[in-house]
Amino acid sequence: MKYYLVAGEASGDLHGANLMKALKTEDQDADFRYFGGDKMKAEGGRLVKHYADMAFMGFTEVVMNLRTILRNMKACKADILAYQPDTLVLIDFPGFNLKIAEFAKKQGIKVCYYISPKIWAWNQKRVLKIKRDVDQMYCILPFEVDFYKKWGMDVHYVGNPLLDEKANFTPDLNFQNKLELGDQKIIALLPGSRKQEIERLLPDMLTITEKFPTYQFVIAAAPTFSPEYYYQFIGDKKVKLVFSQTYNLLQNAHAALVASGTATLETALFKVPQVVLYRGGAISVGIARMVIKIRFISLVNLIMDRKVVTELIQEDCNTEKIAASLSDIVEGVERNKMLADYDELNTMMGTAGASERTAKLIVNFLRN
Repeated sequence: MKYYLVAGEASGDLHGANLMKALKTEDQDADFRYFGGDKMKAEGGRLVKHYADMAFMGFTEVVMNLRTILRNMKACKADILAYQPDTLVLIDFPGFNLKIAEFAKKQGIKVCYYISPKIWAWNQKRVLKIKRDVDQMYCILPFEVDFYKKWGMDVHYVGNPLLDEKANFTPDLNFQNKLELGDQKIIALLPGSRKQEIERLLPDMLTITEKFPTYQFVIAAAPTFSPEYYYQFIGDKKVKLVFSQTYNLLQNAHAALVASGTATLETALFKVPQVVLYRGGAISVGIARMVIKIRFISLVNLIMDRKVVTELIQEDCNTEKIAASLSDIVEGVERNKMLADYDELNTMMGTAGASERTAKLIVNFLRN
């Protein structure tokens, strides 16, 4: 069968690649065409557009790049029509993909959606459009099933693909020696993978390093940037970089400062106590505060439906509060409480196998 996939971010490329691998197991004749990235390309098929040309963050950034977004959308629609897939598989990336879903449905193409849009966060009535345009929804967060049920829509909880990534991870037992890290406990800095995130968060993270002289700080650097890019922020601070080894870093970390996003859940799954940071453009954050309907921004707190990790947002993301929040979790009661909460979180998340479960559901849906 013919599958057209659309992933617009690095995480979508990763999950898309794993899904393609699983689909090839379920369907020996699987043929792929997609918007995605290098990981999906490694699985075969035809990469039409790379996500690097598609990912824009925040309200103002989207407006500023609207012409490019509309051009990408037009190209995607035309390519789908030319390919005539048996199904369209959309992966997260809702601002773009919900428009593509509406188009495909009108063309009589079956629409599967892997990794639900976060419609529970704002403008929840978008679920009505999803009911109309999406044939199958595969969710990766436990609470999403109940959310959709309230709107009269049955969806599948397939587990979280991060569990798959962690299950497939083999720790490098010589990691600390290779980096010449020594014996000091590690505090990991995860400032994100987007240029906007890094430039807004990494300077704040680095302001507190000298307040913790008995610890060493290591940055999880994105492979799309050079060491020189990071050194402009690091300056003469004794902070090390590690590229494309975030899981090895978390495996060895004692605590972490983490940009809000998927990394907060990854950090929790590795049972590393963390402080979550977020800074956005002033206009984007102002709009978000008016429309967003959730109490938390980190996946850890959202899944647990209570405060487990401290979130420092916008003006609270400052040297004093970051240092105080980190002090709370490097030792003592707060650290132990967070680790206990992580155990509960792991139980709620279920087991690995999200890609395989989703692939089976997609193929069964197409064959029945």
